[in-house]
Amino acid sequence: MDKDEILQLLTQIETGKITAAEGAERLSDLCYIDIGCAKIDTSREGRRGFPEVIYGAGKTPEQICQILEKLATASTKNIIVSRCSAETYACIVKKLPEAQYNETARMIYLCRQQEHIGNIAVVCAGTSDLPVAEEARLTAELMGANVTAIYDVGVAGIHRLLAAAPKLKAAKTIIAVAGMEGALPSVVGGLVACPVIAVPTSVGYGASFGGIAALLAMLNSCSSGVTVVNIDNGFGAGYAAAVINKQSVLGSVI
Repeated sequence: MDKDEILQLLTQIETGKITAAEGAERLSDLCYIDIGCAKIDTSREGRRGFPEVIYGAGKTPEQICQILEKLATASTKNIIVSRCSAETYACIVKKLPEAQYNETARMIYLCRQQEHIGNIAVVCAGTSDLPVAEEARLTAELMGANVTAIYDVGVAGIHRLLAAAPKLKAAKTIIAVAGMEGALPSVVGGLVACPVIAVPTSVGYGASFGGIAALLAMLNSCSSGVTVVNIDNGFGAGYAAAVINKQSVLGSVI
């Protein structure tokens, strides 16, 4: 909300067109900070329960640092910067010493709150899927979920997955990450009663078409209760799973 919009809103309150309470509600929903390279949505936490997440790819370290500093001031919750390199982190940590980095997940984050509830299971087919699985796991953890990681349990050795059945059945939500033919979410979906969020990865040989084969297999899953996010979108899966987990435990949004 810029200066002119704020003035217009205050005038409406002054003239009685809207109440002060209504005006306060509109202000809380529309606030942002314009820093030139970005308009930072400082009201997102109030609307959605979690601060704006910074997509790091394509941004310079300087731009990320500017945005991160403003969000760190505006919010007391954990803050996520996705898809960042170690080189970018090396620049940012000089200005923000509290920033941490997970190289596998390619994620920079500020961890202020460490309370966790519920239980999300993140399952991945193979070690090559770890970057996407770790992105999902860390996102869900930073959004307040307990997360159980069950890695390298692809269907080529299905006994490994079946051995983890008790952990799967204890979860409120499951994120199933797989490339190649993308069969893992269908198998997991047939074993559990909770929602399964399928994440296709770009892992695979030529006919996998950069994850399209896995994406189509997951979209065509015969297991009811399986929903699908985009290729390599561990962040999107982790975010959705955290919202489901919170609602299932507390009956409210994050």
